[in-house]
Amino acid sequence: SPGLLVVAGSFAAFRLLNRGLERLVPPPPSARRNRWKWRNIWTSLAHSVLSGGGALAGFCLHPGLSEDVVGTHPPGAHSLVAVSVGYFLEDFVDMLCNQKLHQSWELLFHHSVVIVCFGTAVLLHQYIGFALVALLVEINSIFLHLRQILLMANLVHTPCYRLNSIINLGTYVVFRIATLAWMTRWLFLNRENVPLATYAVGTVGMAIMTPMNIILFYRLLRSDFFK
Repeated sequence: SPGLLVVAGSFAAFRLLNRGLERLVPPPPSARRNRWKWRNIWTSLAHSVLSGGGALAGFCLHPGLSEDVVGTHPPGAHSLVAVSVGYFLEDFVDMLCNQKLHQSWELLFHHSVVIVCFGTAVLLHQYIGFALVALLVEINSIFLHLRQILLMANLVHTPCYRLNSIINLGTYVVFRIATLAWMTRWLFLNRENVPLATYAVGTVGMAIMTPMNIILFYRLLRSDFFK
């Protein structure tokens, strides 16, 4: 299927990007002890810019997506979701190969849920609009990844880090918490119109993502504002 080809191509492209990033963005002295993490965060940042910006553009270019998040599936939107599946597979493999399981199990679990949910949308050519709503979360991920880069570069006590912390928190509320709340509400209101298997996958996904994001929000508040 074309969707699976896009997934495979995306996996290969992000893998190549990951391998070449150290030349494009050399790690500062403070990050040289953890080179793979430096490459990993920059790769994640590239995906967040592509997918978050693409999701916003998708809703602007195809208003029907917001009206029908189940049946409407423009080729560009379908490809964007498939590209994200390829990225999450690449990131899953990268963490599995380079990080101890007890340090990465939360993200590995998160990626597994996303791969199943997005992969289902790609294969069925349905729920592409719903998946695109989920990709709006990546707008906040841009600033989450920038925060990690600044931390690794030892630039915590700078105006740039402080500004990023404020934007990060604001986009977290708008594009992460509010988006997940909308998705949960949509699933609840459309229970009778969604097949049982799909509803189960979506409900389990929301049940996992919501507490994970609340915990992360608390950690960010404690670290950047209440420390």
